[in-house]
Amino acid sequence: MAIQILPDTIVAQIAAGEVVERPASVVKELVENSLDAGATHIRIEIGEDGRKLIRVSDNGSGLHSSEVELAFARHATSKLRSVDDLSEIRTLGFRGEALASIASVSRVNVTTRHVDEQLGTMLLLEGGVLQQRRAVGAPAGTVLAVENLFFNTPARLKFLKTAATEKRQIVQVVTRYALAYPDVRFVLEQDGREIFRSNGSGNLADVLVTALGLDEFKHMLPVEDEVTLASGDVTIGVRGFTSAPSLNRADRNRITLFVNGRWIQDTSLTYAVVQAYHTLLMTGRYPVAVLMISVPPSEVDVNVHPTKAEVRFRDADAVFSAVQRAVRRAVIAQAQTPTLRAAQYVSRGLSQDAGWESGLGGRQLGMGLQLSEPGDYARRGDALPEAVRDDTEIPEGPEGPLRPRTLPMLRVVGQIGASYIVTEGPAGMYLIDQHAAHERILYEQFMEEYARQEAIAQHTLDAQTIQFPAAEARLVEENLDVLRNFGFLLEPFGPNTFVIRSVPAMLADSDPVEVVSGIVDDLMLGKEPGQEAIEDRIVLRVCKQAAVKAGQILSHEEMQSLIRQLERCRSPHTCPHGRPTMIHLSSEHLAREFGRLGAVSH
Repeated sequence: MAIQILPDTIVAQIAAGEVVERPASVVKELVENSLDAGATHIRIEIGEDGRKLIRVSDNGSGLHSSEVELAFARHATSKLRSVDDLSEIRTLGFRGEALASIASVSRVNVTTRHVDEQLGTMLLLEGGVLQQRRAVGAPAGTVLAVENLFFNTPARLKFLKTAATEKRQIVQVVTRYALAYPDVRFVLEQDGREIFRSNGSGNLADVLVTALGLDEFKHMLPVEDEVTLASGDVTIGVRGFTSAPSLNRADRNRITLFVNGRWIQDTSLTYAVVQAYHTLLMTGRYPVAVLMISVPPSEVDVNVHPTKAEVRFRDADAVFSAVQRAVRRAVIAQAQTPTLRAAQYVSRGLSQDAGWESGLGGRQLGMGLQLSEPGDYARRGDALPEAVRDDTEIPEGPEGPLRPRTLPMLRVVGQIGASYIVTEGPAGMYLIDQHAAHERILYEQFMEEYARQEAIAQHTLDAQTIQFPAAEARLVEENLDVLRNFGFLLEPFGPNTFVIRSVPAMLADSDPVEVVSGIVDDLMLGKEPGQEAIEDRIVLRVCKQAAVKAGQILSHEEMQSLIRQLERCRSPHTCPHGRPTMIHLSSEHLAREFGRLGAVSH
């Protein structure tokens, strides 16, 4: 095939592939243009998932009538004049590619009026080609509508995710800019329904309450620090909020970073935030943080990524240290405040003396349950008497024939550390993790009940409300039916808020807000979870919450009942997460350790 110069339309579509990846990319570029124009009020309207319509309206400075068409030409910008300007970039956009790229793969209708002009200008473009232009009356600012996105690049449409995922991506983009620019009022509407609004007060805390919810915000700590490098001419500022160790998540996705007002993805700086919690969080748990990092523009290169989501620092180590120090100081300062007292540890069962001598502040930890042998099951829907409830219950299995035994008959000897059950079997000693074992029992019982398509027994609650960030609220809405199938009845109750009406019966004594919050955290871990994966995550969370905890003293009868149920499980050797439920010490191993193999019996 002969070499030839590509037509401008193909060149534009290729360029658009780097800038306009999905509907959220369009929202990002248009919002950045509005911010660069000095807007203090930005409204984003979405039709369907953004493929049908994206309209961004602002009260910024607007475009001069003589420059409106030029704004849609490739590499046309008002933000750069020379190569030297690249080292002093103070705007979000600077390449002059976004509008041309968007117009090349959609139908664009823009109405704009510059503050110094009396009349506005309306342009209509389709596939990057001008179709119409006329003068119109309009307020100062810009309204830009993008319709039929990717209409001329069907291959790109095929690679978009589900409508729900694309909507969540848009919510995340708008939320990020609302956090970065708290002095700007943002409104996001999807299909005529308002789902996010910030008040533009200039107070980051106000936006955080909207984005995270008041319950989470109560656990957020202010961060405010500044470091001047040894040279004396470079200052790095870090401000924002980071969570107390009591608020943590299962992944790093809730660590949000901005550099000079620009949202960035930086694994190194994310690690700096995580490292600030060293010894304060369990392995595999991560904080929630929203941090604004300010550095002189000459110290950061923002022209290293097509979407400008990555940056390069002149002194990356200094920025890393500044972020880590700022977050660590905020967390340590909070830790020094005497809010946790000994009584609180006692109530959680963390005081060994209290646990052994006083039953944890006078509260009996033995569950006092009337547990039955396998097969003697309570019928579904029977109410559990209040007298047999304590912190945790070992639910009885469903009615039906006994399964074949998958473990040898075990005899309970005792309990170690209120966490491990010591048992004896024909082949030696078994140490059983009571929490992991109970998780396995509950998991198999719960999944059997669900597989029979029978209603999960529910425990009705006095109405309790729970609030989520906007993106998580959308996820809850999408899975209300799935949650209901597992015994969770949630009803919408205002913006991003739900009322918890009922939970599975086995969670009757658990905090419903904590359980539902944990389920949503688990669901957010998957980018595109299938129905089966969603169901599994819900069940895993329910079983983890309902299972006997480490540190809980059990009676001999309770331990024996738990072991009998474990013996009938299909996979008794691991919990649903894959961790072992038991350690086997054979008779030969014990004899070897005590030097009795081959020895004369005494």
